[in-house]
Amino acid sequence: MAFKAKDILTTEAFLSFLYRFIRAYSATFRYSIEHEKEWIDYLNQGGRVLLCAWHQQFFPAIRVFRNYREYHPPLMISKSRDGAIIAGVAGRSGWNPVYGSSSRGGAEALKEMIHHFRASGLAGHVVDGPRGPAGKIKAGAIRLAHAADAVIVPFYTDADKAWYFNSWDNFFLPKPFARVKITYGEMVRFTPTTDPDEFESQRIQLEEIMSHGLKGKLAIRRQ
Repeated sequence: MAFKAKDILTTEAFLSFLYRFIRAYSATFRYSIEHEKEWIDYLNQGGRVLLCAWHQQFFPAIRVFRNYREYHPPLMISKSRDGAIIAGVAGRSGWNPVYGSSSRGGAEALKEMIHHFRASGLAGHVVDGPRGPAGKIKAGAIRLAHAADAVIVPFYTDADKAWYFNSWDNFFLPKPFARVKITYGEMVRFTPTTDPDEFESQRIQLEEIMSHGLKGKLAIRRQ
């Protein structure tokens, strides 16, 4: 099989370079972190925490999330070339990539996520990834929280200077030396249910909570 230029993006050499580049680039940011202690204390006292974010906002958190590597938390990542790149960075940050998404391998990945989540106590989830629709929370976050008896902690990233891409989620990238703020929301617990209407109500509730953190065009669309 002929080697394609795109294949370079998933080689160990490139992923190692990319991880180091992201670390160096993010080192220029001036970070502030709000409301982290509350959920860290809960986690260290034996609770389980599911950190949830919009796909739009995960990049600024990559450097900070290395601080949680001691828990080796699982993170569901799509079965795609882009997913392989993200997994390469996440794995080097001490996170445990689990391959699957709502469109490919979702059921198997969810089972694996639950297994690792119950053991680690901490997990991460991109609530509208990998392809959207933007600002629409999928069912996976609620299912994970139910199965692991976990609280959901939404988190949001912001920057005083950033580029917004013309992508499906208006992805944003802080500019060098930007002031970056990571804000953790209050812990949210949903009672496990087998009732479809109640489940949908919980999904909508989480979507309403997290919609206030959307940035750029998505924030304007929500108004």
